[in-house]
Amino acid sequence: MSGAEADDRGLILACSNCGQRNRLLYDRLGGPFRCSKCQQPISLPNIPVDLRTEAAFNALTMRSRLPVLVDFWAPWCGPCKMVAPEFGKVAADAAGKFIVAKVNTEGLPSVASKFRITAIPTMVVFRSGAEVARQQGAMGAPMIRRFLEPWLSASAR
Repeated sequence: MSGAEADDRGLILACSNCGQRNRLLYDRLGGPFRCSKCQQPISLPNIPVDLRTEAAFNALTMRSRLPVLVDFWAPWCGPCKMVAPEFGKVAADAAGKFIVAKVNTEGLPSVASKFRITAIPTMVVFRSGAEVARQQGAMGAPMIRRFLEPWLSASAR
C-alpha cells in the first residue's frame, strides 16, 4: 500500500484497485470505507502516517474512533532511526485496530512542546483526544506491541 496523507479532515489514500484518491474521515476510522470511484473496500494504512501539520495532528488524535500511536522523532536522532523499522512492523499489523503516526519534532516543534516531549524517541497513545500512555526510548516491535496492548483491549469494549 502506498502512503497516506493526512490533513485536518482525514487520511487521504489512493485506492489499490483504480488509483482514485479517497478521504477517510477521522471520525469514521474503524468503520468500512469504499472507493468513491470503483466501490472497492479501502483498508486503513499499514504504514506510519507522517503528520506534517499541527491541524492534522490535532484532528487525528482528537477525532479518531481508533487509538492513535504517535512516534515523536527527529531526523538527527540515532535511536529514532533504529526504531523506525520496528515502528513500521507494528504499523503493518495495525490496519483496522489502531492508527500509527509519526511526528518530526523538528518540523512540528509546537506539538512537541505542547506534549512536553523532552526525549526522543517518545511514543504516545491517544484515545478520544487524550494522552493515555507514554514510553520513551527505542524499543523493538514486540515491546511496542506490549506497550500498546492495553489500549487496544480498551478500544474493543
